[in-house]
Amino acid sequence: MVLTPVALIPVVLGVLGLIAAFGIYRVVLTYPAGTGKVVAIAELIHRGALVFIRREYSFLSIFVIVVAALIFFSDLGWRTAVAFLLGAGCSAAAGYIGMFTATRANVRTTTAAQESAAAALKVAFFGGSIMGLTVAAMGLLGLGLLYYFFGGDPTTSHVIHGFGMGASSVALFSRVGGGIFTKSADVGADLVGKVEAGIPEDDPRNPGVIADNVGDNVGDVAGMGSDIFESYCGSIIATIAIAATLSPVLIDQLAGGQQNQLMFLPLALASVGLVCSLIGIQLVSAMANKSPAVALRVGTIGATIIFIIAAFALIHLVELSVNIWLAVLVGAVGGIVIGLVTEYYTGGQPVRKIAASGETGPATVMISGLAIGMQSVTVPVLVLSAIILISSELADIYGVGIAAVGMLATVGITMAIDAYGPVADNAGGIAEMAGLGEEVREITDTLDELGNTTAAIGKGFAIGAAALAALAIISAYIETVIHHVPEFTLQINDPLVLSGMFLGGIFPFLVSSMTMNAVGDAAFEMIHEIRRQFREIPGLLEGTAEPDTARCVEIATTAALKRMIPPGVLAVAAPVVVGFGLGPAALGGMLGGALLGCVLLALTMANAGGAWDNAKKYVEKGNLGGKGSDVHKAVVVGDTVGDPFKDTSGPSMNILINVMAIVSLVIAPLLGAPLLVLG
Repeated sequence: MVLTPVALIPVVLGVLGLIAAFGIYRVVLTYPAGTGKVVAIAELIHRGALVFIRREYSFLSIFVIVVAALIFFSDLGWRTAVAFLLGAGCSAAAGYIGMFTATRANVRTTTAAQESAAAALKVAFFGGSIMGLTVAAMGLLGLGLLYYFFGGDPTTSHVIHGFGMGASSVALFSRVGGGIFTKSADVGADLVGKVEAGIPEDDPRNPGVIADNVGDNVGDVAGMGSDIFESYCGSIIATIAIAATLSPVLIDQLAGGQQNQLMFLPLALASVGLVCSLIGIQLVSAMANKSPAVALRVGTIGATIIFIIAAFALIHLVELSVNIWLAVLVGAVGGIVIGLVTEYYTGGQPVRKIAASGETGPATVMISGLAIGMQSVTVPVLVLSAIILISSELADIYGVGIAAVGMLATVGITMAIDAYGPVADNAGGIAEMAGLGEEVREITDTLDELGNTTAAIGKGFAIGAAALAALAIISAYIETVIHHVPEFTLQINDPLVLSGMFLGGIFPFLVSSMTMNAVGDAAFEMIHEIRRQFREIPGLLEGTAEPDTARCVEIATTAALKRMIPPGVLAVAAPVVVGFGLGPAALGGMLGGALLGCVLLALTMANAGGAWDNAKKYVEKGNLGGKGSDVHKAVVVGDTVGDPFKDTSGPSMNILINVMAIVSLVIAPLLGAPLLVLG
């Protein structure tokens, strides 16, 4: 038990982070929500999001209780079960708070846009900041408490692994469920409204637009928040686990024999990162009168630079090796590089190339978008390889974990900028549905377009961070198995390891197929419902009748809840089946195969989807014929295919590999010799 005042610092900062998030929420509420139709539309979105999230969490609570009971009655014990429940609770709370506050910030962003672009940017960004700070603060609070009581002792530090398993399980269900909801509504609304009926996006006559706007909150805010939360916590947990199993020689080299300092450092760095995120949020707020893109970039890069300097001071203060700080530097810089590369592919020349390909129809839009997505994998994977090689050379496998922590430490500002996007998107939808003037819509469209790019950058960052976090967890899994089975090795010429790698490669494609099919099936139902309403409700297309938006919300909710279960159960059950059925070597191989497949698929789908989306927006700004042209119809088809790519299947890859890795780490102490022996 670590009963020292220093060990309480993450807990204290976690509480302060939540207080800061609440303070920003109070600031958001000081902005007027507007009157009349604007408020009525916003309330429909808010209520729809609350209904979905409550029903989703009701489903999740059953799963969480069952898994907690299994852990409790296994050899892992009650401590791990409590940690699992705490991780699940913190992840769910972070997602709920972020979603709730985003649905209050969206309408205030719309109203602020009637005043100025700077005011609208500030409200939308503050709405996202609440999500970012909540993610960081809940992670520090939950992990800080567990570390205080169990984490500082290498003999009990495994208890903290349960927290990561709980967070990852909730994240996968939230991301998949929210993604299915939002994209089934988005695809249905776009195909029937924009392509078939020829009416604008977010037109109030379209029955699917409220469900589409609800989906932005439950998928891109709550789902993304849980996604980043589990990577953030996973990197900290893995690094603590690695530190707990380091050799005495390495401990002496890195920390002069002080193992407890190496174990506590990930939490200390995350604590510093939270403070730096708060500074970054203030930088964006101070520069809101400048260009929105410049303000957001200054906040992100500024927070990272301050963190790098503060991390050096911290590591020097506690007299750890400078190599550890260099590993932090490599991770933080690598995260920025991945973000900038993603920005290029989803907002630069490739987008204009995809848009131009629309002159020859949707088929060429699909070909060019897929080609761009595949090409975009190259540089991020090279960066990840460089991070792994350099950080491990600097501080062995501990360096890889610390690099992941360095990339994720400023998650408060990173998540703030990501969550800003859906708030701005909602604001534009409310402005369109309420019939506000062109000037207001122009401001919200500008913020929304920037939000698409920041969301794409956030997805690229999340993929890179998830890859490093998963690698660190897998490394911790190997070290834990070695601790219990000293002769354990992973050799690529071992048939069990090889077969495990191929098994692991199946899961990214299988889960992608499940989630894509789920969106397709749900969109099929949504399209038929929207067509039915256009056909059977007299005066709907003429604007003299009201659509039945509640029916579309219900279709999306039911589809999401029904279809999110198989991918989640598969991700949790697969490591258990392979680990106990084929043994730890096959499981290690499976994790390696799954990691590679998940990273490559996630980058391809996220970047192709983001590029298709912005190609559509490029045309809608008046280029290549503008709205209603044949080019526009072609790029809308590309955007429709890209929707589940970037917002459902792609993001689920991040969590899939982390769920599989953290479950493997949790069961690692129970794994002995394989039940099936080959050769």
